[in-house]
Amino acid sequence: MCSDAFAGVERYVSVLAPALVDLGADVTVIGGAEEPMRGALGTRARFIPAPSVRSALRALRSLHAPDIVNTHMSEGDLVGLLYARRGATRLVSTRHFAAPRGGSPAVRTAFRAARRRFAADIAISGFVAGEVRVPSDVILTGVPPAEAADTDRESFVLVAQRLESEKNTALALRAWAASAGPMRGWTLRVAGQGALRGDLERLASDLGVRGSVEFLGYRSDVSELMDAAGVFLASAPLEPYGLSVVEAMAHGLPVIAAGGGGHLETVGAAEHAALFAPGDVQGAADGLTALIDDESARRAYGEELRALQQREFSVERWACQTMDVYRRVLAR
Repeated sequence: MCSDAFAGVERYVSVLAPALVDLGADVTVIGGAEEPMRGALGTRARFIPAPSVRSALRALRSLHAPDIVNTHMSEGDLVGLLYARRGATRLVSTRHFAAPRGGSPAVRTAFRAARRRFAADIAISGFVAGEVRVPSDVILTGVPPAEAADTDRESFVLVAQRLESEKNTALALRAWAASAGPMRGWTLRVAGQGALRGDLERLASDLGVRGSVEFLGYRSDVSELMDAAGVFLASAPLEPYGLSVVEAMAHGLPVIAAGGGGHLETVGAAEHAALFAPGDVQGAADGLTALIDDESARRAYGEELRALQQREFSVERWACQTMDVYRRVLAR
């Protein structure tokens, strides 16, 4: 990765890399914010900071002939292509976004011309695979299991996401205002930061629910919030995957989500999935009210989601499927 951040892609790598080490791989991670990445990797995988294409390429060239270079995001793909012009290294690209590589038509054309130089593409969801329109191995991201909370859940709905337009946090606020939550004494807690925070605070005021909405900003204790929350609301209409949803499932937290994108493959795989049509404020509000008003249903649904996560979205399953892709391309 050409990155000094620690968002979804970097978190993905920070969990996968140690799991691959557990399967016998020798792993070096290039890129990502230094402090959280070193903390996540510990001593199990080597880490080299690389905030740019130049530094990532230099770091990659410092290694001794890796068998596999697994690249993430377009700049990482570019580094892989520049590195592997000669030699036996196989390139594997993980596709995290439901869009072609590159931010301009010229760059996208160049990447299409280089398509055959990637030995395999891994898509984080079937939705992403369909949108990138190249043959891809779909491997759904796993999360570590969470211990069952030893305290009663509190009366609040949790939203945990970036406050950017693609997450549609405005729908979450409108659904909250149209639900029975404020009248029942519940609160809506929004964990996350982003460019739209001021607009969202004003919207909450305009909707008359500012007193029951808490904007928490960036939080490093989202896991603890998930242990305490009564309901998790995921409003993004076309989430490429939705890692926070799977984390909520691991915590046994009942999830109501927009029924589009990767949500259909995660919480949507549950028999009693609480989904609403993307953009449907009243559908989201009705779903919230139904969960808020039925404690036994919340408990049963949360346990169903926990069991589904442990069965289908474990770190071990994710790492084994990724290693299978590596072994297949090395065997060619």
